[in-house]
Amino acid sequence: MSNLAGWEQALERVGGRLFERWFRKEPVELVAALRRECDRHAVVCSESRVVVPNAYDVELAEHVHAELGGHRSRVGQVLTDKLAQYGAHRGYEWAGPLAVHVTTSRDVPNDRYRVSSRAMAHVSAVGFPSVGG
Repeated sequence: MSNLAGWEQALERVGGRLFERWFRKEPVELVAALRRECDRHAVVCSESRVVVPNAYDVELAEHVHAELGGHRSRVGQVLTDKLAQYGAHRGYEWAGPLAVHVTTSRDVPNDRYRVSSRAMAHVSAVGFPSVGG
């Protein structure tokens, strides 16, 4: 069993290094933004149950999105994994299957990224339907 844990840790380190290379300074900021979004929309149902949104949109500025090249889906998975770890640590219950969808936008307030979330019964990393659509 310890061999499996060792492999998991090695994969996390490699994934983390790739993530840092793609985003340079942003990964810490972006993961922190996802955590804040999660915390901001937490709904306390009881003393032992806190439900949080499960569908997260990360809109990247065009220049940041272009740097990712063919690694966009991997970045979405890394962000999903980091958010899942955070939620587990906080004891959160997701409103459904957790997914982080990474897209591009010309209109991001800090010229790097914007994070939003919502609760969705069925999600896919491929994309989320438009609100009201």
